[in-house]
Amino acid sequence: MTRRLAPTGLLLLGAIYCLFPVSWVLVAATKSPAELFTTSTLTPGTGLLSNIEELFAYRDGVFWLWLANTLLYAGGGALLSTAVSAVSGFALAKYRFPGRDAIFNLLIGGILVPAVVLAIPQYLLFSQIGMADTYWAVLLPQILHPYSIYLARIYATAAIPDSLLEAGRLDGAGEWRLMTRVAIPLMVPGMVTIFLFQFVAIWNNFLLPFIMLGDDGKFPLTVGLYTMLAAGANQPTLYNLILTGALLSIIPLIALFLTMQRYWRTDLSSGAVK
Repeated sequence: MTRRLAPTGLLLLGAIYCLFPVSWVLVAATKSPAELFTTSTLTPGTGLLSNIEELFAYRDGVFWLWLANTLLYAGGGALLSTAVSAVSGFALAKYRFPGRDAIFNLLIGGILVPAVVLAIPQYLLFSQIGMADTYWAVLLPQILHPYSIYLARIYATAAIPDSLLEAGRLDGAGEWRLMTRVAIPLMVPGMVTIFLFQFVAIWNNFLLPFIMLGDDGKFPLTVGLYTMLAAGANQPTLYNLILTGALLSIIPLIALFLTMQRYWRTDLSSGAVK
């Protein structure tokens, strides 16, 4: 009995550890400026609606602009990254060509490189070609993601039988047709998983847009809320708006997960039984 309770207890502690900050943000966002620092930490307040109204009115609605930018970076970057990863993973899994193993090993090595190490070199490169402080400066570095290509290769290896591709070639199908009509439909669960991983990663990304962008009209939510936090030292009333913005920034991620959660139930190894 104890052996069964111990793992459950550890998982419960882990869940509390992860969910407590979210719960705190949820409660703090309901408090008015007068209640934020005077009431108990977990006591709900009465200022949620007024906080939302003030946040939407802040600087003529710049929060909406930041939200639209974030959707562009996360949605566009995740879609492009998923497409590149699916094609690359399929090629690495199903084609034999010189240097294939070297390329794959290089990608594995790329997974081990922290993003913070690449941020400054990327900024210098984009500055030299005149693309710093543009939307492309945030979008392009997100497209080629080694871990996503790795996942796509693993899934393609398991989900796409070689015999199915050979049968298609015998029927006269070209390689492009095999990829678009045979491989991609079989890889959809894995592609959705890659999309979700990338969407969440780009949505929460702070360092890259913080370094690349100088125009606050191009900021995503992470950088925009940080600028509000920096200004909050002189304007304490902004703290309520920051907490409300943080709460609202979580909602699209929750909605995305609930909408696409059925694909999470399809494990990446499920292709082995297809």
